[in-house]
Amino acid sequence: MTLMKSLMGAAAAFALTAGAALAEPAIIFDLGGKFDKSFNEAAHNGAKRWADQTGKSYREIELQSEAQREQALRRFAEAGANPIITMGFAMADPLAAVAPDYPDTKFVAVDVSWLDAPNIRQVSFAEHEGSYLVGMMAAMASKSGTVGFIGGMDIPLIRHFGCGYAQGAKAVNPDINVVANMTGTTPAAWNDPVKGSELTKAQISQGADVIYAAAGGTGVGVLQTAADEGILSIGVDSNQNHLHPGKVLTSMLKRVDVAVYDAMKAGEDVETGKFTMGLAQDGVGVAMDENNASLVSDEMKAAVEKARRDIIDGNVTVVSYYENDSCPALQF
Repeated sequence: MTLMKSLMGAAAAFALTAGAALAEPAIIFDLGGKFDKSFNEAAHNGAKRWADQTGKSYREIELQSEAQREQALRRFAEAGANPIITMGFAMADPLAAVAPDYPDTKFVAVDVSWLDAPNIRQVSFAEHEGSYLVGMMAAMASKSGTVGFIGGMDIPLIRHFGCGYAQGAKAVNPDINVVANMTGTTPAAWNDPVKGSELTKAQISQGADVIYAAAGGTGVGVLQTAADEGILSIGVDSNQNHLHPGKVLTSMLKRVDVAVYDAMKAGEDVETGKFTMGLAQDGVGVAMDENNASLVSDEMKAAVEKARRDIIDGNVTVVSYYENDSCPALQF
């Protein structure tokens, strides 16, 4: 059974069972919770799939504050959990501090790619490639000639999403207007659906009729308000098409679920190092299902598939925000 406990309670429980069986994997969900309908929930889905298929259990915690990051890592490591999977870039510094103290424990860092430690598997994604495809779809669906992007915390990772989106939109319509806003500059920006709603209304007032949300739990407010106001939205990370059937144009899938599932399946033998999941690895993509079927034309499908192949084959290059900390298609 998956365990939901406070750090202290979990530590006590782990102490009783440490060494009693083969090491269980553990997962640390980032702020916003495992049911954020986006990034964390994708991770939860991957972990649950592994547990359902194997009948095995894993340990977990949903962080409530920044102060818990290092504490959670150490408690899981002391309890013998292996591997320990962490969600989000904000776990990088705690991992850098903790991993060297537990050389026999494997750590998996999702959305981290810059650490130098032999016992960490670092998984990053080519979010700009998937965002390029949904940007194309946004431009093809737009009637106003203006599309929007709402990010969560203003960090390079989220600018990376927005940059790919703008490039895809402008590949379809060079004259399209792309408006962009970030929700905030602190981790609270990931879980502020009210602010997401306000930003959506502001972008609608500027003419946006398709808005892409890359903002974790904040995006729930974006999608809700877009549906209420009669415009289209684009979800992120998990498939969010079902949240408002017929109102969500698509979702940019970031296969965090696969990264987590694969790590749990490999267990203590998980390969460490740096890995990037892009279109070629099916690490990112677009969601097509019955909930958005009426919104996606055959022309749109063909254009997206051609672009996907061209990016994989190297015929189209999507500029990464990380290259120069700037975007040729969008000013933040």
